[in-house]
Amino acid sequence: MPKIYEITDFSVPELDPYARLTENQLVNREHPEQGMFIAESALVIERALDAGCVPVSFLTERRYLETRAKHLINRCGEIPVYVAELDVLTQLTGYHLTRGLLCAMIRPALSPFSKVCEGVRRIAVLEDVMNPTNIGAIFRSAAALNMDAVLLTSACCDPLYRRAIRVSMGNVFQIPWTYLPQTDDWPELLRGQGFKTVAMALREESLLLSDPRLAAEPRLAIVLGTEGDGLRDHTITTCDYTVRIPMSHGVDSLNVAAASAVAFYQLGLMSARNDPENP
Repeated sequence: MPKIYEITDFSVPELDPYARLTENQLVNREHPEQGMFIAESALVIERALDAGCVPVSFLTERRYLETRAKHLINRCGEIPVYVAELDVLTQLTGYHLTRGLLCAMIRPALSPFSKVCEGVRRIAVLEDVMNPTNIGAIFRSAAALNMDAVLLTSACCDPLYRRAIRVSMGNVFQIPWTYLPQTDDWPELLRGQGFKTVAMALREESLLLSDPRLAAEPRLAIVLGTEGDGLRDHTITTCDYTVRIPMSHGVDSLNVAAASAVAFYQLGLMSARNDPENP
């Protein structure tokens, strides 16, 4: 049975993950085995639990104890459940809870880069994408549009930041991901794993996204760059292909999250549909 606690004292250390620890403090890079993240909303929490994430505690509006939170809380056994009215929770956390339910969870250990690359056809690679909304939207598109995994450089926003998880609708738990080794030559490492790399960049020599050579590649890594500046010049020159999305009405480019959805559809979902070995 869960242990229900009415919130009467904001200062108790058990509420630190919700009230006082920053996203970076929750990561706990010095002791990653003790790192945590916050999942928000019943849908996101359920997807995290389905993926094997371990819950630490719940924070919820009292009215949800017998409705949307009930089956999740019962599923988690004897862990603390802290309850209060919405205005109290907003005061505690510093933001409005969009679904009235939070869960602190242990951060899962990440798989090695080479393990994530095993047996997959299409992966997304994110270079220095720093906005959590963009990260969440990219993961949602990656899961929906036939990407098998996501790889990130170390400067990217953490996919387990609360906002990134929420924007992804919990799809950060649906698709394997990890960080690339910290080297500028990671495109060469991907090539060593059997991938051809596709740099999404506005260059005169860029191929169109619909070029049949791309769809024909058995293993493809789609590389997207940071907001504003895009990919580094070194990354573009090191990749096997440079590709652009055709534009109209004088628009020069799309937001990285929107561009990812277009690229994943063309190079992931459509390529899979045209693959005779993948009916």
